Amino acid sequence: MIHSPKLQAIFGLKFNPFLPEVPDDALYAPAGVEHFVARCESYLPEGGFVMLTGAPGQGKSVALRLLETRLSRLRDVLVRSLTYPKCRLGDFYRELGEAFGIPLNGNNRWGAFKAMREKWQAHLETTHMRPVLIIDEAQDLLPQVLGELRLLASRHFDSQTLLFVVLVGDAQLIEKLRTPELLPLESRLRVRARLDLASVADLSACLRHVVDAAGNAQLFPPPLIAALAEHSAGNYRTMMSLANDLLHAAVDRDLRKIDEKLFFELATPRTAPASKPRRR
Repeated sequence: MIHSPKLQAIFGLKFNPFLPEVPDDALYAPAGVEHFVARCESYLPEGGFVMLTGAPGQGKSVALRLLETRLSRLRDVLVRSLTYPKCRLGDFYRELGEAFGIPLNGNNRWGAFKAMREKWQAHLETTHMRPVLIIDEAQDLLPQVLGELRLLASRHFDSQTLLFVVLVGDAQLIEKLRTPELLPLESRLRVRARLDLASVADLSACLRHVVDAAGNAQLFPPPLIAALAEHSAGNYRTMMSLANDLLHAAVDRDLRKIDEKLFFELATPRTAPASKPRRR
């Protein structure tokens, strides 16, 4: 997890806290993310569809990691994800089959449809827990795939739900589900959550949390945390990128202290020296 031995030698870090692949227990969950995960946990026994939207860098990936971790810890809960949202129907069934351990022929849609539903029905009857399918970048799903997923997820005239589906994407997902052909799916959403721009308080709390989890709560002094939070435009990803640049600049310069002076030095573009006039 540590990408440079100097990170531990100089700053005593167990890992770089500003990279996406931090351990699950180092993830910071703002109120909006925590609320979404809690609502998913409460709706899991009923199944159905839930949706989380937000601009890039607002915490959707963190929400999915936390959700997958918490649901996977529950007894008899089968959590799977779709890794290629741009797939066509044939590849969609092949990936579903691979995810749930059933060899499906994408060219035989009826056979794949029947086998998939029987698999979920058997799991539900055995464990009384619906399988979970998480789809990130769901705005890229074809309307035909979304429509097929709606039919797959229920049976007996919509009176029984076989699956719990988590759709995550940007604002395009909201618009896509409002089209006439997908209104039947949009009307079945049990949760519609959106992550907005992060506040300075949330951004600051996130920084304090991750550096503490990495093993050095004093890595960034309060003035530097405030400066980073205020210059990140409400975006967690932007803030982490700035913090990572700071950390590596300190390592390159063999500094033992990171402060706001270094931050403003890196953030201020250097102007090129004026050229001297030519002598005649």
